[in-house]
Amino acid sequence: MTSVSYEDHDNEDHGDREDLPALGDLDLADRQALRRVAGLSTELHDITEVEYRALRLERVVLIGVWTDGDESRAENSLRELALLAETAGSQVLEGLMQRRPKPDPATYIGAGKAAELSDVVVASGADTVICDGELAPSQLRNLEDIVKVKVIDRTALILDIFAQHARSREGKAQVELAQLEYLLPRLRGWGGNLSRQVGGRAAGGVGIGGRGPGETKIELDRRRIRTRTAKLRRQLAAMSKSRDTMRAERRRRKVPAVAIAGYTNAGKSSLLNRLTGAGVLVEDALFATLDPTVRRAQSPGGRAFTLADTVGFVRHLPHQLVEAFRSTLEEVVHADLILHVVDGSDAGPEAQIDAVREVLREIGAGDVAELVVINKSDAADPLTIGRLRRREPHSVVVSARTGDGIEALLAAIEERLPRPAREVRVLLPYERGDLVARVHEHGEVLSQEHTAQGTALHARVSLGLAAELEGFSVETTGP
Repeated sequence: MTSVSYEDHDNEDHGDREDLPALGDLDLADRQALRRVAGLSTELHDITEVEYRALRLERVVLIGVWTDGDESRAENSLRELALLAETAGSQVLEGLMQRRPKPDPATYIGAGKAAELSDVVVASGADTVICDGELAPSQLRNLEDIVKVKVIDRTALILDIFAQHARSREGKAQVELAQLEYLLPRLRGWGGNLSRQVGGRAAGGVGIGGRGPGETKIELDRRRIRTRTAKLRRQLAAMSKSRDTMRAERRRRKVPAVAIAGYTNAGKSSLLNRLTGAGVLVEDALFATLDPTVRRAQSPGGRAFTLADTVGFVRHLPHQLVEAFRSTLEEVVHADLILHVVDGSDAGPEAQIDAVREVLREIGAGDVAELVVINKSDAADPLTIGRLRRREPHSVVVSARTGDGIEALLAAIEERLPRPAREVRVLLPYERGDLVARVHEHGEVLSQEHTAQGTALHARVSLGLAAELEGFSVETTGP
C-alpha cells in the first residue's frame, strides 16, 4: 500500500479568479459564508427524518485501488479526490493507494489491507474513509465493519458537493433526485429498534393483526423514497418546459447556440464572463457552477449567438448525476458548437479531455461540432501547451483571466458557426432600417454599402428572412 502525503497541499490559483461584477461577488461571499464546522456531527439516527442520510466529512483518509495505467495517473486520481474532499469541507489527513488487478469484491481493498487501513485511521484520528471508486452496498458495509468509521465512495462525495452548491429550485431538485437514487439500494437497518414487522395485537401472536408481517422500517423507507423520486421527476419535467420554450424560440429566430463544456474548474465561467460580461460566480473550486447560464454574444463580424455555461464534468461522473441533470445538459446536446475548455495548467489535461468526451458521448452530444479551448495559458507550462496543440491541432490557446487569445477564439467561433442557408444581394431603402438590423442580427453580412437609394447588402440569411427581402433583391444565389 502506497502512501501519498497531502501535508504540503496548496490550493493554487490557476487563473480562474478575476474581478467580477457585484452579482458574482455576492454569490461568492454567500457561498463562503457557510462552511462545515469540525466536530459537529450530521449523522442521523432515523432515516425517516429526511429523505437521505447526511454525510459527515471532517477529518478523512483517502484510499484508492490502482488497477491499470502508470503510477502517476493513479496518484493524479487520488489528488483529485483530495480536492473533491476539500471542496466538500473536509480535512485530508492521508492518502493511500493499493496495486491490485481489480478491486476486492468483498472489501474493495482486501481484508488484510482493510486491517492496515483501520490502523491508519486510528493513528490519524480520522472519522471518515473516502474510497476513490464506487462501492457496492456490500463492500461499503464490510469495510465499515473493519475500520469502525464512516466509509463513503467517490459518488457519494460528488453528490454531497452538488448538494452544497445547488442554488436554484431546479438544481436542488436534480441533486436530491440523484441522492435518492444512489441511496435506494444502500438502505440498511441501524439497530434492532428499526423492525416494524407487526402491529396492533400481533405482539401477542393472536387475533387480528397476527396473520402476517407488516412493513419493515427499511421497506417503509424504500416506499417513501420511491414516492419522493416520482414527485421530483414530475417537478423537473415541468421545470424543463420553460427551458424548452426558450430554446425553441432561439431556434425559430435562427440564433446559433454555443455551449461551454469541460472539466470541473477548467475556467468555463471565467471564459463566459470574459466573452459576455455575464458576471456569473467564479470560484477556484470544483463544481462551482451547477445552474446553466445562457448569455448573448457577438462575433467580430457582427453575428449574434448564445453562449451557455454548463456544469463541469469529472472522471467517473456518477451515472445518477448524468441522469438527473439530463435536462440541463440538453443545452450541450442541442448546441451548434461546443467550446471544450481544457485546463492547460493541470498535471494531466489529456485525461481530462478523454473524461469530458466520454460524458459528451453518454449524453448524446458526441457528434456536435467541437472547438478545444486550452485555458489558463498564463499559468500553464509551455511544454504542456505544445503537447496539447500537437494532439488537438485546431485548438485555441487563451487565458480567461488576462484576456490573451480571446480575439483569436472569437474568430474561430465565427468560422465554425453554421452559416445561414440563402445568400442574397438587396438594396434596402433607408426607411427600412428594421430589415437592415434584422439582417445584421440574424444573418451574416458579407458586405454593406450606403448609396443614394438606400443600403446595399450582400449577406447570408435564413430562408424565412430571404423571403421577406425578396422584393428588394438585386441578385439572389444559393439553394
